[in-house]
Amino acid sequence: MLGHSVRSVSGKVRIFRSFKVNAGSVRPHSTECGVSGKNWLKPSGFDTGLTTFNSLTKQKEPLILARDGVATWYSCGPTVYDHAHLGHACSYVRFDILQRILSRLFGITVIHAMVITDIDDKIIKRSWEENVSPSIIARMYEEDFKQDMLSLKVLPPVIYLRVTENIKRIITFIEGIIKNGHAYATKEGDVFFDIQSIGNRYGKFVGAVEMQGEVGVSNKRDPRDFALWKPSKPQEPYWDSPWGRGRPGWHIECSTIASCVFGDQLDIHSGGIDLAFPHHENEVAQSEAFHQCDQWGHYFLHSGHLHLKGSTEKMSKSLKNYITIKDFLQSYSANEFRMFCLLTKYRSAIDYSDSSMMEARTSLGTITTFIHDAQAYIKGQLQCSPVKETLLWESLAETKSKVLKALADDFDTPRAMGAVMNLVYQGNCQLQPVSTCDSTARSPAVFGAMVSYIREVLDVFGVDLLRGKQTEVQGTSANLQGIVEQLAHFRSEVRSLALSHRKDTATASLRNPLLKACDTLRNDLAPLGILIKDRGAISTWEITEGKPSQRSQSDHDSLKLKSS
Repeated sequence: MLGHSVRSVSGKVRIFRSFKVNAGSVRPHSTECGVSGKNWLKPSGFDTGLTTFNSLTKQKEPLILARDGVATWYSCGPTVYDHAHLGHACSYVRFDILQRILSRLFGITVIHAMVITDIDDKIIKRSWEENVSPSIIARMYEEDFKQDMLSLKVLPPVIYLRVTENIKRIITFIEGIIKNGHAYATKEGDVFFDIQSIGNRYGKFVGAVEMQGEVGVSNKRDPRDFALWKPSKPQEPYWDSPWGRGRPGWHIECSTIASCVFGDQLDIHSGGIDLAFPHHENEVAQSEAFHQCDQWGHYFLHSGHLHLKGSTEKMSKSLKNYITIKDFLQSYSANEFRMFCLLTKYRSAIDYSDSSMMEARTSLGTITTFIHDAQAYIKGQLQCSPVKETLLWESLAETKSKVLKALADDFDTPRAMGAVMNLVYQGNCQLQPVSTCDSTARSPAVFGAMVSYIREVLDVFGVDLLRGKQTEVQGTSANLQGIVEQLAHFRSEVRSLALSHRKDTATASLRNPLLKACDTLRNDLAPLGILIKDRGAISTWEITEGKPSQRSQSDHDSLKLKSS
């Protein structure tokens, strides 16, 4: 049996007293918020100091958790009948970034559970087309989905739960809703949720004018009533139940499984904006009817659609306007896709195109180029004019403050990235190379601090420049880095020898071809992802992020540009 507490489900709004503990002080919160005729109850618990846009109220609300330093988080996972596409990836990556921000930056442990819908009309249809069992189709594409998420560096939830492994719990949950007077069974073997039984509590995400029921279903009390259980058709998978052989409806799966893990109180529920109605609306109705509570999920976070640029339609399999994650990763890296997601707010629609991906690639390249130049300066390989060290320390402190404020304000990653890019620009302005080496004062510590911070904040977002580069190197050859080191060193020796005889007219015929050969080698290595930079008589090298085979020379030129 699912454990739950019984509370009043009357139309009246109950008053909760909540407390915030701050440096030993305790103070009560306000208790309710009116929203389009509905009531949202500010949760009792611990104020995180963050705000987030809540789809239940359609405005920003203070993020208050039931337990100090712990957030319970449920998300709707995939229906596993085909490959995942970029529209799915955008939502999962965006919420992965939010969870990383909560845990890495604000010290909140996120307990994330996700459902895998492994029985559905689409899965059954695909199994007939492939002439294999629905379970084989589901397991195959479930594993495919998990591999795609791993490729995109999406952290797995604490637990994946399959619908087919929770059928008994789903039946028990439906029985509880019937017992509480909010669902009914028909002689045909259907079980429907009774919308009228909860009155005006239905419609938390949309107005009543937008709500429509199924057309042509005659055995309902109200056209808006939705299925909790439906009888199986011939040759379909089925489970025995008190109402006959059948399988669960779509919405009841999430209510049951989320309640199985988190009980009658959930901090955060996430999903794409298209799931708000009817899926999340029906989840809320079912869960509150079962638990007999006034508010089951406190915060609903919805991500915006991914559109192909120039199209108003979301990326969708049904519209056949999608790009699979595997195909995408042939041209771009996981880090570049994360940067693409970071440059817009998680709840905004986002346009996908080659130009928008190149913007993300260029932004990432600007950062990596600055880091490499700063490291060269720290090593003494890059000679610069005296830098304004005090200004850079002030810029670094200001950036840290701006990033924290932006992310505490509804996870505003575009504003946070804008602050980071401005810091990079300030650093680039100070890294002005000079051709002659002198004994001017140097300021390596401030650049070391800037590099450390930029890496740290990108790592919070899941953009891991260090391990991302090492993974690519190791995947190609364990010895590649050593080979490049030796090659770059040999080229540097040849180039230095040629430059040392610059004023010797007797060796001009030999010197010019050697320098030309050095330049040719540098240019030929660039499309392979190896960038060699000549800094006067000294040369440095780096292996770049991304898919080298897809890069053109112009791509590499853009990566070398500093912020302007």
